[in-house]
Amino acid sequence: MTDDLVLLDRAGATATITLNRPGALNALTPEMLDRLAARLDEAAADEAVRIVVLTGAGRAFCAGVDLKALGQLRIVDGAVGDVLDVPARAVITRLTSMPKLVLARIQGACFTGGLEIALGCDLLVAADEAKFGDTHAKFGLRPSWGMSQRLIRLVGVARARQLSYTAATFTGAQAAAWGMVTRSAPLTHLDSAVGDLVDSVLANSQGSLAAYKDLYAHALDGAGLADGLAYESATGYPIPDTEERVAGFR
Repeated sequence: MTDDLVLLDRAGATATITLNRPGALNALTPEMLDRLAARLDEAAADEAVRIVVLTGAGRAFCAGVDLKALGQLRIVDGAVGDVLDVPARAVITRLTSMPKLVLARIQGACFTGGLEIALGCDLLVAADEAKFGDTHAKFGLRPSWGMSQRLIRLVGVARARQLSYTAATFTGAQAAAWGMVTRSAPLTHLDSAVGDLVDSVLANSQGSLAAYKDLYAHALDGAGLADGLAYESATGYPIPDTEERVAGFR
């Protein structure tokens, strides 16, 4: 059933969204992307939810696009086409624009389209043993969900070129050392690392976090320093808990 392709569970202020095709290493289909977008909308609309954890069922986060889902559709000039591009971009737009933080929990394989989705999240926590890779070039494909823009910002020009040009795989521990993921931990301690980071985030003001997410997004959109500073000073945000939080210091 389509509903089973992406699961949503709530526990307190945390919503966990799980890509649920473990037999296919959570490879992406158009239906799965549509369902993921709907689950993100559900979490965004739930006032009790303050943070979203995105993960995959089984031993993979997401192995990328399920090319079998294209059927007989011809891939022209390395582009998978609108059948996947449109719903995938809709998912990443939700990840980057929803006011709640999204944390990617990456326990295993995270390749190509799956990596592009992970890079759209605010925080990434990976198992040391997790395997990453941008394999577009290996299969004669070209990126169209943001890889060329987001990877370079996280790991730098030289390393991004190396990773994309060689289609090399790398580990979660390497990704953390390069600054691509927020932190890594042994697989046996991954849930503890995720939980610790979630707790640290939830201890802070939801309004402040939403403001930061918007301000960082504006900066990453290519704003120069002067423009970014002007945007920061001119933009207001609803932060209703300020007085409560500073009361003890008055």
